[in-house]
Amino acid sequence: MRIALAATLGASVLVLSGCATAPRLPKETGPKTFVLEEALAGPSIARGEIRTITGVNRPFTAKLNGTWDGENFVLQEDFLFDDGEKDKKTWRLKRVGEGLYEGAREDVVGVAKGFQDGAAFRLEYDIRLPKKDGTPGRKVRFRDVMVLTSDDVVINNATIGYFGFRVGGVNLKITPEKAPS
Repeated sequence: MRIALAATLGASVLVLSGCATAPRLPKETGPKTFVLEEALAGPSIARGEIRTITGVNRPFTAKLNGTWDGENFVLQEDFLFDDGEKDKKTWRLKRVGEGLYEGAREDVVGVAKGFQDGAAFRLEYDIRLPKKDGTPGRKVRFRDVMVLTSDDVVINNATIGYFGFRVGGVNLKITPEKAPS
């Protein structure tokens, strides 16, 4: 009986830890290291989608603009979802050490933690999802991984977790806007 219980608990821990893991590096990862204040500086366009295990699939486009003052990185995000909804968010990330960042955004609960991970940049944070009436709803965990492709496109893949279970994800490609010639 004890052996069966221990085996069941061990299998449960493995399953739960697998569900809550951070996203892997995308296959499109290029030879360059992702440096936050360089890769997302200036204007860019993001195209992506949010997917959940409940069947939600919300494609969107976002206009981004990043600025760096030597210590703080600010990323303004203007979202337009394919269903017509608009949203605006602003990331404020402060460098707190070599390759380490802490920050906030309007919907982030607590402090977001960003860190260099080899060629990738990882950002982990909790947000409170709004209910249909706009009031605060469930708190979920985002784990983003960002990499640069060989053609300077940023790939951002994120997992969304709820109590250790993977309940969704966000995938997007961020392309720098070209200056008019």
